[in-house]
Amino acid sequence: MVRVRGAEENNLRSVDVEIPRDAIVAFTGVSGSGKSSLAFGTIYAEAQKRYFESVAPYARRLISQGHNPKVEAITGLPPAVALQQRRGTASSRSTVGTLTTLSNSMRMLFSRGGTYPADAAPGSLDSDAFSPNTAAGACRECSGLGIAHTVTEQSLVPDPSLSIRDGAIAAWPGAWQGKNLRDILIHLGYDVDVPWRKLPKKDRDWILFTDEQPVVTITPQRDRVAKPYKGRFWSAKSYVLHTLADSGSAKMRERVLEYMVSGPCPVCGGAGLRPEALAVTFAGRNIAELNGATLGELAEIIRPTAELKAAGTASRSAASNEDTEVAVTITRDLLSRLEVLISLGLGYLSLSRATPTLSPGEMQRLRIATQLRSGLFGVVYVLDEPSAGLHPADAEPLLAVLQELKDAGNSVFVVEHNMDVVRSAEWIVDVGPQAGDGGGTVLYSGPVAGLAAVAESATRPFLFGEAEDTAPARRRAERWLSLKGITRHNLRELDAEIPLGVLTAVTGVSGSGKSTLVSQVLAEAIGAQVNGAPPEPAEADESGDTGVPDEDPAVQVRSIAGLEHLDRLVRVDQRPIGRTPRSNLATYTGLFDAVRKLYAGTDEARARGYTAGRFSFNVTGGRCEACQGEGFLAVELLFLPGTYGPCPACHGARYNEETLQVTYRGKSIADVLAMRVETAAEFLADIPAAARSLRTLLDVGLGYLRLGQPATELSGGEAQRIKLATELQRARRGHTLYLLDEPTTGLHPQDVQLLLAQLNRLVEAGNTVVVVEHSMNVVASADWVIDMGPAGGDDGGRIICAGTADEVAACEASRTAPYLSAALRRLV
Repeated sequence: MVRVRGAEENNLRSVDVEIPRDAIVAFTGVSGSGKSSLAFGTIYAEAQKRYFESVAPYARRLISQGHNPKVEAITGLPPAVALQQRRGTASSRSTVGTLTTLSNSMRMLFSRGGTYPADAAPGSLDSDAFSPNTAAGACRECSGLGIAHTVTEQSLVPDPSLSIRDGAIAAWPGAWQGKNLRDILIHLGYDVDVPWRKLPKKDRDWILFTDEQPVVTITPQRDRVAKPYKGRFWSAKSYVLHTLADSGSAKMRERVLEYMVSGPCPVCGGAGLRPEALAVTFAGRNIAELNGATLGELAEIIRPTAELKAAGTASRSAASNEDTEVAVTITRDLLSRLEVLISLGLGYLSLSRATPTLSPGEMQRLRIATQLRSGLFGVVYVLDEPSAGLHPADAEPLLAVLQELKDAGNSVFVVEHNMDVVRSAEWIVDVGPQAGDGGGTVLYSGPVAGLAAVAESATRPFLFGEAEDTAPARRRAERWLSLKGITRHNLRELDAEIPLGVLTAVTGVSGSGKSTLVSQVLAEAIGAQVNGAPPEPAEADESGDTGVPDEDPAVQVRSIAGLEHLDRLVRVDQRPIGRTPRSNLATYTGLFDAVRKLYAGTDEARARGYTAGRFSFNVTGGRCEACQGEGFLAVELLFLPGTYGPCPACHGARYNEETLQVTYRGKSIADVLAMRVETAAEFLADIPAAARSLRTLLDVGLGYLRLGQPATELSGGEAQRIKLATELQRARRGHTLYLLDEPTTGLHPQDVQLLLAQLNRLVEAGNTVVVVEHSMNVVASADWVIDMGPAGGDDGGRIICAGTADEVAACEASRTAPYLSAALRRLV
């Protein structure tokens, strides 16, 4: 048994609990109840802390260490491995192959088991030569990216009717540098006032493409410049390429990319490898071709070699190693690992698929498959919603994999909302009864069947089929959005009809194309044409990478009808609401503006001359300058894990003493930020602007969050519901199309009911809601269902059936039908 005593992490209330080892254990409870604080924040964090304590002190300084959990004692705890829900890595060089380490085996296969050209000795290239991420293997032209960025006169000068003075060379920056570049041209004798197209071609070519960078000195008396200037002349091409390669600003790089033409590298054809590596083949294909094949196709290509009973029996050329013992050994290992991935429903992926394009569910399954092959014994795996993002048909093989991990001698602890996964567990730890301060108590820990006797459990009615859902009154669409000839990823010349004024659920197994249709095609093709609703750009992280590969093909739609019925488009996704702790729930929703105005309007604030700006923790004036309004300071502990501690000046309040002296109903503004949403809703009930925001946050089940909760502490599901609540509080006229991708991810069934009520609220107001969804309860409640498939990857991308939930449930060709049919039977 793993015995936990006195756990007080986050909202846990001195929890004591015993959990069996060598078993599959499910941690359940409503969102914010404390189950993750127990499983990850306490149990896994303690195991991680103990591991770091065994590492040499010097080495500890080189490793990113976690926090010390607030717990009195944990006994019987084995080493732990955590598999948490995370978005894909920011680097587009990271792929399915690198994440699973299968790319290492592939490179070794080509190095030692490939067929070399006649002029090369077998095995003469080492494995690094087959990687675009190494100096030995990267294509010289594109540095291994596979993408070539080039410039043309048309890309640099989009409007040749303009003169240089009027900004014909759009790629040049428009600030001071642009003026200086123009003045240098005047100094060199070029006419900057005639239309670009009238300049001689040799002059245009020199200005745009010269590799020279002459140093030019301009005096105030000459060329009418305001002050002396001495600097280099940058041709438009040189400036663009220099900025792309060396600028530390993501915005600058994004800007110059607008003036470049991007496409597959002409040398490597997009493979990113040197010609020598591409000349080596296996089964008649080079490594780029095999990496680009689906995992299912790759398994069949290498299967003949992997199943050879005796190595070296086939006839081969002197340059081929494909039937050697080395090739057989490598392909057998590859095949066994591929079959695990295929069994998890990932056969439609390829090794070259960039991880930023993967869903959290896909990333989770890739990590699980990798761990299954790791051969670890006697560890506890702590998994964060392994079924998240999975169609019910894909969840079934996942359960088999979890059982394999357990049968291999490990313990499996899963934080889970999927009741089918919970039912398959041997033990359940239910935390609650509610969220935030209303949770943090272990209501039950024992065999799953025993939870039936715990009346206060929010999980019990859903686990044992006691929850009553009312069959919705189906709404019928009178207007439709029609898209013809959709092409994107595995959607090929697809026609789709989207009903307007109703709730539509788009379903299908992983990789079937549903997210491509909704989050990409509808968002981009329609968002670009609806007034006031351009598609939201991908957010770049600190490295400046948006996570969207440059080679991602554009959406192609032959025709769209019905746009006249839409006024705007809103995409409510799970991207963070902010990337720093300064962004929080109160600031994102806008309710903090009302709070600051409230405090600025008090008698005390007026007497002191304080404006609303005084009550911002982001600017100088009212904030604590010791921590610059963050409320905490980083504490370095050398050989111990670094941690954060309350600011010694403001003790975590964020504001200076003078600002905190201004109160409203006995509370300072710091006290308001520390309030949970449900508490603040009562406190600010008389302030309409704040009350409206707080009411919508309560409606989507976020009453347990603190107003000042940093954005960095929020899950993707919480971020999505905050965005939805922010949208709900806006009183808008007209018809809006709302797009949501798996909005129930991370939600307890009780919270799903709250979310569904809010989606219906949007529809009742005259809007259209389209959701990509795996929750059959949501699908069963939708007015219209579009089921895609039949499988993933190249075997998907088609609409299998579309209609009411009852009609789709009766569709024999649909893999969703049996699960939807079961959900419909539960409706009363």
